[in-house]
Amino acid sequence: MKNQPTTEVPLSEIVAARGRLNGAIRHTPCPESPALSELTGAQIFCKQEYLQRTGSFKERGARNALMLLTPEQSQRGVIAASAGNHALGLAWHARQLGIAATVVMPRFAPLVKVARCRQFGAKVILHGDTFDEAREEATRITEAQGLTYIHPFDDPRVIAGQGTIGFEILEQAPEAEAVLVPVGGGGLLAGVATVLHALKPELKIIGVEPANAACFAAGLKEGKSVRIDAGLTLADGLAVAEAGELTLKIARPLVHRLVQVPEEALALAILRLAELEKCIVEGAGAAGLAALLSGQLPELAGKKVVLVLTGGNIDPLAHSRVIERGLAADGRIYRFDVLLKDRPGSLAHLAGVLAETGANVTEIVHNRTFAGPDLSRVHVLCTVETRDRAHIAEIQQQLAKNGVELFNRT
Repeated sequence: MKNQPTTEVPLSEIVAARGRLNGAIRHTPCPESPALSELTGAQIFCKQEYLQRTGSFKERGARNALMLLTPEQSQRGVIAASAGNHALGLAWHARQLGIAATVVMPRFAPLVKVARCRQFGAKVILHGDTFDEAREEATRITEAQGLTYIHPFDDPRVIAGQGTIGFEILEQAPEAEAVLVPVGGGGLLAGVATVLHALKPELKIIGVEPANAACFAAGLKEGKSVRIDAGLTLADGLAVAEAGELTLKIARPLVHRLVQVPEEALALAILRLAELEKCIVEGAGAAGLAALLSGQLPELAGKKVVLVLTGGNIDPLAHSRVIERGLAADGRIYRFDVLLKDRPGSLAHLAGVLAETGANVTEIVHNRTFAGPDLSRVHVLCTVETRDRAHIAEIQQQLAKNGVELFNRT
């Protein structure tokens, strides 16, 4: 990495952005979390950006960009391509400032985000099956209607707005030794890193991205923005196919480490935040905790660590599915298949064995039709609530001891 940071977005611009945002953006809390500290072995502080009016940090950059428009640009209106949070921030603050906003969202965008953008008064256009297709449509509309395009991350005005979080972190957790920042296109990382490096250069800045969409790592490796095939991820807000040229240039000399987290860790992090912090956080917001839970940062044990919980805009149905996935990863939901003799009392025998182990049955599917060629057997799919993986092992042993044939397990 280079030794000197770029001056594309100097600290003075982020200071100016902070002044513009004063009174319009919430200074979110950054409390210590004893529960997460005990869980991870580090002293954890949570920067609660999900408490912003639109549910994410994105409105900082959107508001700053809107306030820097010329009178003519404000009169014509603005447009953005976004899968959700940038669109929400832009829609809300454009309405507050009396500026017409259009947002182009891919058809897969979460329904809750689409509905809220419309509620905030933005014109919402659903176009394409990928973010790139939505961005192409936004570019076409920009040229056709003379609107001002506000990029979700690769824009100096947006980066400066996001960087204001860095000042708050240093004020609220002045003894912090490391900050974990979720990374998609890199706007948040570039802005926060600029502030933290300038004011506390010894503080470790660690970016976290989903392993299924590691575009920033690819860009750092190649020394330029490169396109990847971003896969599906619970951190949909970080699912970017190509990092920003400007964000890469800024972040390269400032970031100490970049970590990729698996989907199982993201699901488990969302579960832990709901259980221990009583907060609903989307996959992107849970990325920092996922990095700690995945065991990739042992050097942070005993350190004072800030997690930037970037957003909480997750569909309630999706959240319930993620929680179930997290419970499964945690060994607290166990699903297995058995073949039972097709005679009275077999199912009661299975239930009795499970009762002895203390497992709570949540679902049983009893199937004769697809149990195979042996007509004397019946296939049963069973789902139970368990305490942990040791409890699952106990159930397996008891089933085997009582002659219940396990042939598949999850």
